[in-house]
Amino acid sequence: MNDASPIHDPSQTSGGTPEAIDRVGQVMSRMRMMIGRRIIGRLAIQNVAPDLELSHLDVLEVIRREGEKGEVTVGAIAEAMRIDPSRGSRVVAELVSRGVLRRDVSQADARRSIVVTTELGDTLHREIKDVKMSIITAILSDWPSEEVEVFSRLFDRYIGGFEKFYQGQDKLG
Repeated sequence: MNDASPIHDPSQTSGGTPEAIDRVGQVMSRMRMMIGRRIIGRLAIQNVAPDLELSHLDVLEVIRREGEKGEVTVGAIAEAMRIDPSRGSRVVAELVSRGVLRRDVSQADARRSIVVTTELGDTLHREIKDVKMSIITAILSDWPSEEVEVFSRLFDRYIGGFEKFYQGQDKLG
């Protein structure tokens, strides 16, 4: 095995029994099916903005997340969504034409164009988040609060590890 590769031999794991690791893998497959169908996103669009597409929700989320770090460009949106920059530009242009986003000038570099949400975009993002939260709340409604707390921390840790793994794969080419 190449030492630079983040892929590990499952027989060398100290992170749980092979049965537990297998169960995680099986649950991931079920989750992938649900995520692949974009259940929460589809329900949110259906309830909030039926004329939007799922990729539009992704753009709003990327702008929220990347905006916490600083200004957001079309290139940053395309990179975060792992799409071609020209596709990113088309999606942003569509949302600009719908009044969900607007282009602005960077305060850090006036030569650079940035993307920001409009009042409509902020409202849509809040409403979509509310739908998402109500779905998750319903799913977890019969869980003891202590289990929800532990699950939220462990799930965050797991996804963080998944992101780190993926970033390592990107660096390998």
